[in-house]
Amino acid sequence: MEKLPRYRFVCTLSFGDIYGQIIIWLIVIFLSLASALALWSSDRHIYALATVGLILVLSLPFLLFAFVTTLLNHIEVSPMGQTETTETPRGNTPLQKPASATN
Repeated sequence: MEKLPRYRFVCTLSFGDIYGQIIIWLIVIFLSLASALALWSSDRHIYALATVGLILVLSLPFLLFAFVTTLLNHIEVSPMGQTETTETPRGNTPLQKPASATN
């Protein structure tokens, strides 16, 4: 039986990739709360709660879809060579500097 080819999975997602999505969703949340406060002051309390609930329920699937697709777009799959291993290199990499005590 032949060995199956090995692949390396690398996630390159950073906070900057989802930063805009978070800002837009926070704007949606604040607008829904502002509309709820406007309705709350006019003796329509149930409409105010329904407005916030409806906006949250309708915006969460879009937020989840945006996060998942962004995550999937930042996963790299590359075949590994015969001599490569799946171990994570230990120790200092060229980009890391050793920790030093400061006075």
